[in-house]
Amino acid sequence: MRDNNTATRWRTVDVVVAAVIAVAFGVIFWAWGLLWRAVDPAFAFFPAGQAIMYGVWLIPAVLGGLVIRKPGAALFCEAVAATVSALLGSEWGGITIVQGLIQGLGAELAFAAFRYRSFRLPTALIAGALTGLGAALFDFFVWNSEYALGSYRIPYALLTIASATIVAGAGGWALTRALATTGALDRFPAARDRTLI
Repeated sequence: MRDNNTATRWRTVDVVVAAVIAVAFGVIFWAWGLLWRAVDPAFAFFPAGQAIMYGVWLIPAVLGGLVIRKPGAALFCEAVAATVSALLGSEWGGITIVQGLIQGLGAELAFAAFRYRSFRLPTALIAGALTGLGAALFDFFVWNSEYALGSYRIPYALLTIASATIVAGAGGWALTRALATTGALDRFPAARDRTLI
């Protein structure tokens, strides 16, 4: 069994892989923002329904936590991905960085609640849900404050949390499992317990 200092200390490979996850998703975030705007008309009948797409923006928080398994990994991956998307010209600008920090904090709290020892599907789902909760609260008060409470803000928040739970939580878990199977994560605990993930 590793001592606590070894278990929580980041290795160079942890930093590099976290950065790769974050930068890759930063580019995906930027592209997802373009798609988000392109499909606006498809949700004209129920604008709050567009929140079903939200989970993609939250995957790196869960994925980073599941792969790196160290304090700060979920927060780092989500915040850096948000920063990259802002630097690429996200239409939401620099506030995206603050949003990324809040979203990453949600997943970080989930992994911390299990003392960074549980990385199974239920933990990933909770991390996804809490990341979605952070996103929903931010949007509720920052982006959506002028919209109607019952017809937009509440449904949007609930759909954001549901999307985050499914796409970021279950999706991040499935992606971690798929990467572990390929051998790409052989230097991480995720590879050693690939059948247990």
